[in-house]
This record gives sequence, C-alpha cells and structure tokens, in this order.
Amino acid sequence: MLSVLHRLQEIAAPTIGLGCMNLSHAYGKPLSEPAALRVLDAAFDMGYRHFDTATLYGASANERLVGRALQGKRNQVLLASKCGMAIDPRLGKKVIDGHPETLRRQCEASLERLRTDHLDLYYLHRLDRQVPIEESVGALGRLVEEGKIRALGLSEVSATTLRRARTEHVVAAVQSEYSLWTRNPEIALLDACREAGTALVAFSPLARGFLTGTLKEVASLEEDDIRRGMPRFSAENYPKNLRLLEDFLAVAREVDCTPGQLALAWLKGQGEDVIPIPGTRSVDHMRENLGADEVNLDAATHARLNAMMTPDQVAGSRYSEALQADIDTEEFS
Repeated sequence: MLSVLHRLQEIAAPTIGLGCMNLSHAYGKPLSEPAALRVLDAAFDMGYRHFDTATLYGASANERLVGRALQGKRNQVLLASKCGMAIDPRLGKKVIDGHPETLRRQCEASLERLRTDHLDLYYLHRLDRQVPIEESVGALGRLVEEGKIRALGLSEVSATTLRRARTEHVVAAVQSEYSLWTRNPEIALLDACREAGTALVAFSPLARGFLTGTLKEVASLEEDDIRRGMPRFSAENYPKNLRLLEDFLAVAREVDCTPGQLALAWLKGQGEDVIPIPGTRSVDHMRENLGADEVNLDAATHARLNAMMTPDQVAGSRYSEALQADIDTEEFS
C-alpha cells in the first residue's frame, strides 16, 4: 500500500503539487495542446512531481495531455487521477457512476490515456448515492490487488463516508477543497483522516484565485468560467468578500511574500499530512506557488490568519444548489 507522503519523499517532491484541471476544464477556454504541454514541461523542470488529473477534466482530454507531457518521466512523479464522474458523450453532460464495472472501465481507459501501466493514486471523484461506498471502494481495492493502481483515494466525501470506506480498504488520501476561506474539512474530515493516517489533498487552496488578490472584478472572467455560477463570486457577495482580503493582504506585506504564498503557507501549517495542489495556467504563478515552501509562519501570524475569513464572515455558499447536491462533504450550519 503506497503512502502518499512516503511516495512524495521518495521522489524528492516539493510539498506542493499541481492540479492540472484548469488547463482543460472549467476556467474558460482550454489552452491549446502545444501551450498546455509547454506549461506542464515547465512545471516538471521547475520541480513539480505530484500531478493531479481526472477522467472528467476536458471530457478526458486532460488525461491525454498529462500522459503526453509525462512520457519518459513516469517513474519520477506521483500521478493521480479520478474515476466515477465523467462526461457522457451520448448525453453531453456530467454523470456520476460509482458502479464497480464503470470504475474498472474508466481506470483502464485512464491508464491508456495516461500512457502508463499503473496510477500512484486513484480517487473516486464523487460519491454515487445509488451505490454503497463499500461497493465502489471494493472495486478500487481489486484494482490495487491487480497492480493497476498503487493506492486509492476519495474526493469530496464526509467523515462518515470515509469511515465506512475504510472498513473495505485502506484509503490513502482524501481530496477536498480547503483554504483559508473554505474550512469545511475542519468540521470533521481532517480528524477522520488523521485517525487513519490518510493524507488530505487540498484542491483550490488559493480559493479559486480569490486569495491571490488579483481577481478584482468577476466580470473580467470568461463567460464559461465556473466561478461565474458560484455564490461567493456573485455580484452581491463578491464585493463583501473582497473586503475580507484587506487584513490578509496586510499580513502578506508584513511577512514579505505574495498573497498566494501566504495562503499556501497557512495551509501547509495545518500539518504535513495536508498537501496543497493549486492549479494555474501561468508558469510564473507555478513558480510563485512553489516559493511558498520557503515561507514559514510563526504561531502568532498563524493565529491571526485563523481568525480571518471564518465561515461566519464569508458571504455565499461554496457551490450552487445544483452542484452541492453532488457533494458529500460536511457543511457549516
């Protein structure tokens, strides 16, 4: 059974990984393949070794992209992908399906697209409420036994679901949104992960760009950017949330780092078992994010940050009602 932390240490990976989704999915028009390949090549050259993709992203185009970029480098990286949520070409929309036969089929297709004979980490992307979690995890466990995946993970699940899943197989990692303005894992999931020695892989650790301090106007986003439909970025809520940034930006100036680096340093300070995977299309931002490894926050600064952007201060929910219906994670009341 692969320990995510041990694997990252084994390949001398930085403590920050790379989420590859927005090269192909959800944040406006995808990059052209040549441009995306240049970005991924630069990421590897500057030191990234943990690459995260999924069957869903770009209707599987992201996996093909990552597979091509990492060809010849496979043994030097931790490669993670996800199953159980995909774009159905017949329906032209996202479908969640956790049936064992679906997960096996998607895994085998992912291996082909990623040009590899195994995945280091393979997540169930969403809980299928029509399929007991034990059945889905059992199917992934059989893929571990066959050597097609080295370790299994879950994404956007509750502490209760994680504990049920563990009765069927060891869960190496849980992926969940976690940042200074999204503290949901602190309700129960982080404790459940630590009970089992499960890593928490934090996606959107920069709050979908909010914590970089660079997104002043939601209107500047492309029309098909996913953030346009998120309540926190609405015309009513976003100005209120921008006001929460003022104290945060002041701390970044005091610490002498960028706001993004401060956000990542805060998250890394939650424990070595919390692994941020920020995503970006910008080579400069990739380099900046890696620089967060050099930012060390003292206890007083960490406490100041903890008091900022608490759930009662943030305006708007994390997802729309339609998207939230697919999410199993705990919500603040």
